[in-house]
Amino acid sequence: MSALIALTKGKCPQCRKGKVFKNKATNLKKFKDMHENCPSCGVKFESEPGFFWGAMYFSYAYSVASFIIIGFFFFTFSDDVNLTYYILSVVAFTLLTSPISFRMSRLLMMYIAAPYRKYQKQNS
Repeated sequence: MSALIALTKGKCPQCRKGKVFKNKATNLKKFKDMHENCPSCGVKFESEPGFFWGAMYFSYAYSVASFIIIGFFFFTFSDDVNLTYYILSVVAFTLLTSPISFRMSRLLMMYIAAPYRKYQKQNS
């Protein structure tokens, strides 16, 4: 399986077989629950405390891109732009897609750092 397909399916960056998250993104109460180790190969997902802090930058970039894209459509296809509708639509879009943004940010962080975590498999 290619890295891009494994990333979009939420698979382990090491073996690309085990699932990273325990539940589906549509489960709003438990969408952020992750396995500590890969169920397939045993690699530890959070290699050090605070590892996923870097994922905030991906999430921030996603939010900024949302503002820009929605703003582009508002300002391009509307003669009279109501700022209230623009702000409400951006907030609604961000809230609706936050579980996906959260997951993709963490997965991107793991896939970018995956080559450096090659030898950190759990001995079990």
